This record gives sequence, structure tokens and C-alpha cells, in this order.
Amino acid sequence: MGQRLRILDVGMGQGTQALRLARAGHLVTGLESDPEMLAAAQEALAGEPAGIRDRVRLMAGDGRETGAHFLPGSFDVVLCHGVLMYVPEPDAMLAGLARMLAPGGLLSLLVRNGDALAMRAGLGGDWEGANTAFDSAEYTNRLGLPVRADRLGALTATLSGIGAPLGAWYGVRVFTDTAADGAALPPEAELDRLLAAEDRAGRTDPYRSVAALLHLCGVRG
Repeated sequence: MGQRLRILDVGMGQGTQALRLARAGHLVTGLESDPEMLAAAQEALAGEPAGIRDRVRLMAGDGRETGAHFLPGSFDVVLCHGVLMYVPEPDAMLAGLARMLAPGGLLSLLVRNGDALAMRAGLGGDWEGANTAFDSAEYTNRLGLPVRADRLGALTATLSGIGAPLGAWYGVRVFTDTAADGAALPPEAELDRLLAAEDRAGRTDPYRSVAALLHLCGVRG
């Protein structure tokens, strides 16, 4: 096994990502504010072997209050995936997450791409929605909730300002964002080709710039 990392998963949801990391040998702390999601994560963890359960700590808490739960520099990796869109003013939260990182630690963000909000509406023929999206960072997600998107330039500046400058970024869901929720997976060979195309587009300009989501990796100095 390689290096065993101390990982904080902020807004872990039902714990899918946290459990995968624990199975890979890492020490994972999952932080979740939604009681139902936390209960689902606890139930999933209970079904794991003892060795994996010993590597996971699940906690009720808000990502904006990490300083109340942990000491600065406590983690090698902090994950914040699919969370920032629910935070109206994310800069203070991001600064708090960066403080949780040890020197050289990685801050991993997955956010809605504010520079491409018009894409889904436009590809779906919703011209009014597309035209509105050009001038706004606000949108309604697939759960029907009002949320917000982030722009690459603004997040790049924020990460630099909090001491975890952007090291790399990728596009996520370049070609597949319009797929219906719950759609069945294609046959394995086709799925492999799809994933290869998505992976290449997510690393290649100009395609990654119009992805539905952005994955940003900041490194603590």
C-alpha cells in the first residue's frame, strides 16, 4: 500500500467517496450537516469489515465551521465536492478548509461551472433559460433547489489568496450533462469509449471550459 493519507470529506453525503478512500487504506473523516445523509453514511459504514470501519470517522457538522472541530494542519487532503453551490459566500469557508491542510496538502473542489451555465439550457432548446444564464451565477439544480455556480477566474484568485494556489483543473461532464437522471448505463465497450472521451475532453482546451462542473486542485504552500 502507498502512503496512508489523512482525508477530510466535507459534505460527504451518503459516504460513497469516503468509503472508497477508506477501502484504499486511507484515514477518512466525513463531515455532514444533513441528518438523513449522515444516517445513510453510518448505515453503509456499518456494513464494512472492521478494518475499514476503524479507518473512518463520521461527524455531524458544517463545512463552514471546520475550525471548531479540527486543529489547523490536521489533514493531507480536504475534499469539498458538490458543496460550494449551496454556500452563498464561499470565500470564508474555503479559507477555513485551507487551514485544515498540512504543508503540501491538497484541496479538491468540485463546483458548478459558472462560465458554462447556458450550455444545458441551450442544448435542451430552452432559449430563454440560456439567455438568462449568460448574466447570472444563479440557477435551479436537478433537485429543484436554488443554488449558485462558481467561475474559474474567481476561484483561482481565491485559492491563491488563501495559500492553496491552483495546481490543476479539469472539466467534468463535458458531453454527458444532458443525460437523463437514472438513465441506464450503456454496454461496457461503449461506456469505456464514453469515459475515454469525457476524460480527454476534461483535460483539453477548449472543451473543458464548457463542462458542467469544474474540478479544481489547490496545493497548500
